[in-house]
Amino acid sequence: MFEQAFKNIDDVLWKEAGCTTELDYTEQTSWLLFLKYLDGLEEDRATEAALERKKYSFILDKPYRWDEWAAPKGKDGKLDHNKAKTGDDLRDFVNLKLFPYLHGFKQRAAGPNTIEYKIGEIFGEIKNKIQSGYNLREIIDQIDELRFRSQTEKHELSHLYESKIRNMGNAGRNGGEYYTPRPLIRAIVQVVKPKIGERIYDGACGSAGFLCESYDYLKASKALTTKEAQTLQERTFFGKEKKSLAYVIAIMNMILHGIDAPNVIHTNTLAENLADIQDKDRVDVILANPPFGGKERKEVQQNFPIRTGETAFLFLQHFIKMLKAGGRAGVVIKNTFLSNSDNASMSLRKLLLESCNLHSVLDLPGGTFQGAGVKTVVLFFEKGAPTRKVWFYQLDPGRNLGKTNPLNDDDLAEFVALQKAKADSPKSWSVDAATIDQTTFDLSVKNPNSGEKVKHRIPQEIMDEIAALDAESAKVLGNIRGRL
Repeated sequence: MFEQAFKNIDDVLWKEAGCTTELDYTEQTSWLLFLKYLDGLEEDRATEAALERKKYSFILDKPYRWDEWAAPKGKDGKLDHNKAKTGDDLRDFVNLKLFPYLHGFKQRAAGPNTIEYKIGEIFGEIKNKIQSGYNLREIIDQIDELRFRSQTEKHELSHLYESKIRNMGNAGRNGGEYYTPRPLIRAIVQVVKPKIGERIYDGACGSAGFLCESYDYLKASKALTTKEAQTLQERTFFGKEKKSLAYVIAIMNMILHGIDAPNVIHTNTLAENLADIQDKDRVDVILANPPFGGKERKEVQQNFPIRTGETAFLFLQHFIKMLKAGGRAGVVIKNTFLSNSDNASMSLRKLLLESCNLHSVLDLPGGTFQGAGVKTVVLFFEKGAPTRKVWFYQLDPGRNLGKTNPLNDDDLAEFVALQKAKADSPKSWSVDAATIDQTTFDLSVKNPNSGEKVKHRIPQEIMDEIAALDAESAKVLGNIRGRL
């Protein structure tokens, strides 16, 4: 049912002049899904209050509730076509009344972690791009048929929503920055091993893939007590996201995974001065794939002791500072971080090696991130003690990765298994920190087990090659002079 509904919605959006890419499709589906979810949440709360003989105060005023403007029902439980808005009336109500009303919650909310504040944030950041009120009516009718009250329904819908996010990543136009391959996230989570009661943080959360997969991992780890379930809901997952669309998608993705009021804040993480981070702010676990290739403004760089325009390098400093002593991290970064010879890169590697135990590096093949075209590594580190030994693993799935042939869980199974004991293999090896160059702190991936032997030439061979090159140069110069 869900899959067909999503397909029908996309078919309608395809006809819309205001919606041209998969990013637009996901954005427009997201705000409507959110309002449908909110309606269900309010109904459940009202029912619980009635059972306890208490009065429930609705978050939304009556004219702005889903069953009032979007899907008013008759006594037979079916859509009341006489009351349901459509055409220009529906479009004008959404644009001129509904969105301004919902955006106003940001000012009226008690604080940023309330659902009221999130309503205000979402509807201040995105716009309704469905210009035809008739198309909007068709989409609303499809969404009204969806039910995601039970965990089973939420689970099924979350899978479909994840595929929308993946398609968005494949669609280009910066869509890739919202999507980290889920098999890679699951492998990172398995290595870092978050525990119930720990605070898990992603300061560049995109579509909240790391937080959602961590939630699934912890939920499946044991039979949860009521207190543990509440801890997962309220005090475990924390995210920050700068971009409006990604923020909306992160909220919706976490809700569909079963986290009712996500602790995700819409902010530029890097605008926070590192010196202002206190013990109470620090976390146990960081899982992240910060954006790379971006350039931050000079005033943002002032917030960091190691100044650089490279966004990912600023995030790495932020993550190191945000970890508690003994805290653990798994962070994706461009592989050039390991060998760049500029001062910022060398200083950052020094900081990482001296303040943290960089115990493992996963070297990923090209094509892991579809559309990104860059090679990346995953850094696994623990804060509080310097690095003694670094274990490297060079992932080679034995095929070219791409849109039609993406990374899967089986590709990463050997890495996860070998990492536990930091075992050597044809694809893995260890480097003693004492052998790392103390000037450059170069961490380049150089597999000593690759079987490729470097052939060293004898001095006479080198001299003969120099003589041959000199003779060739003299010949070329002679020809040039002959023409002058």
